Amino acid sequence: MAIIVDRLRESSAQVLIRQGGRQYGYDAAVEGIEGWLARFPSLGIVPGEVVSLVGRFSFDATVLLLALLENRNIVVPLNDESRDEVDKRNRVACSAHCVKCHDRRDFAHEILRPPGSHPLLDALRGRRETGVILFTSGSTGESKAAVHAFSRFVAKYTSAEKKKPFNVMVFLKFDHIGGLNTMFAVVMNGGCMTVAEDRSPNGICKLIQDEKVEILPTTPSFLNMLVLSKAWERYDISSLKTITYGTEPIPGSTLKALAQIFPGVKLKQTYGLTELGIFSTRSRANESTFMAIREGDVRTKVVDGLLYIKTDSAMLGYLNAESPFDSEGWYNTGDRVVVEGGYTKILGRESDIINVGGEKVYPTEVESVLLEMDNVLDVAVEAKISPVVGQIVAAVFQLEQDEDLPSLRRRVAEHCRGRLESYKVPRHVVISDQGLMSARLKKTRRNLKPTRGAQHGR
Repeated sequence: MAIIVDRLRESSAQVLIRQGGRQYGYDAAVEGIEGWLARFPSLGIVPGEVVSLVGRFSFDATVLLLALLENRNIVVPLNDESRDEVDKRNRVACSAHCVKCHDRRDFAHEILRPPGSHPLLDALRGRRETGVILFTSGSTGESKAAVHAFSRFVAKYTSAEKKKPFNVMVFLKFDHIGGLNTMFAVVMNGGCMTVAEDRSPNGICKLIQDEKVEILPTTPSFLNMLVLSKAWERYDISSLKTITYGTEPIPGSTLKALAQIFPGVKLKQTYGLTELGIFSTRSRANESTFMAIREGDVRTKVVDGLLYIKTDSAMLGYLNAESPFDSEGWYNTGDRVVVEGGYTKILGRESDIINVGGEKVYPTEVESVLLEMDNVLDVAVEAKISPVVGQIVAAVFQLEQDEDLPSLRRRVAEHCRGRLESYKVPRHVVISDQGLMSARLKKTRRNLKPTRGAQHGR
């Protein structure tokens, strides 16, 4: 495991993290890791034990995470959540320790009594391997605990030659596969992480301006919010070279607007899952929603319109669910796709597709059209049960300014005419004062609570 410290030492003179107007070097990170390794015995933290780390991206939390990996622990990164949720995840992960670390002044350690173990964890210990446990978002049901062998998880960062170092925004969260991907890509290549504490469009654009950020990894939902906010007009963000986006399909209208607003910035779609890791991709063009997965060990196939992936970087399995891999190691991503000339377009999750009298409707396609309307801050499209056709299309709007529902309903019908087939036009329109994004800044499509609503006839 010395690979982590060795890579850090190679960049000892460089800045590792910029946060809150302060900067922390690679040399300080090495010193911090060595300090934790010396302290772990007094805390009773020994190699092979499961340790939950509750925190958010900061210099101290990052150093502690790297130290636990260097100590050959099985690490469970957890974000700030309710005590009940942390306790629940600790039980599922069989955690022996729970540490909380936002910074060195805010550290707490608790010894737990894990409810037994699990064969996947025992196998890691038997091989004296470091592990990482990541919880899925739970957007389609109970959150699952995915167990990764760290050597496989980090192989693509350690086996390749160093890439050019960049100043990268840390936008995605501490417990998210995308957030960890950003961290390891930076650390293993001698780059700099700029930590976003204010994830509003104004906060992000100001941070890009102040810290000369070059790469912004984010979500389509945030990018839509950025476009509508026009925050990019109020700051000098000329340092920005690349915007990467993933975690959910991007509306075509949002991508088109981004290409016009940032003509000199590369727009790159990424793809990955908690169970499989994040893959290297190539977008067909800045305005294209098609991409090619370029990872060397990754194989893909499409069966009945669904994307299947087989890769050496895949998790070992779940702690609280059956293995999702078939007998040959293929994983059904649940993403419905189309393929053209070696490029793949993600249409949406199979579980999100709306079936209107046998006709399939993809929420992102409808959202892309609705986001073109004036006075629309955000919109989420989902299915609503219909006794006549099974399901109808429902749209939950978040508006920039107050508008009466009948007026919005008329504008929706007029705007969609000629742009969408009739069965794709929302028949149920509601207005919500709540945001339509989750804590991970992804679109929320279920259990949205309207403040005003009415159903169209059909």
